[in-house]
Amino acid sequence: MITAPFSGKVYLAVGSTDMRKAINGLSIMVEQAMDLNPFSGDLFVFCNRKRTIIKILYWDHNGFCLWHKRLEEHRFKWPETGDDIIMIETEQLGWLLAGLDYTSAHRRLHYAVVA
Repeated sequence: MITAPFSGKVYLAVGSTDMRKAINGLSIMVEQAMDLNPFSGDLFVFCNRKRTIIKILYWDHNGFCLWHKRLEEHRFKWPETGDDIIMIETEQLGWLLAGLDYTSAHRRLHYAVVA
């Protein structure tokens, strides 16, 4: 899917997105509606109203890439309320794509000093 190692950010566009949008429409959405830079190399994740399709848009060196996943059964655990944009970790994106709730797993802890 994404060239490894990926070190950018992952942004979810909360709510539903018209999946008829392709690279041009989604990149304009990132720039105007999300107020983010579509050329940053970050991942921008969109989901349809039925929660059966996810599209991921990102810039890869010299062009846009659009990754698409459609579920034949079940639904993605997609956020519906709250902020318009949610930033998640890449491992949380993996959970989301696997059908898990990206908010319920243990988060990584970072400590500077052992007490």
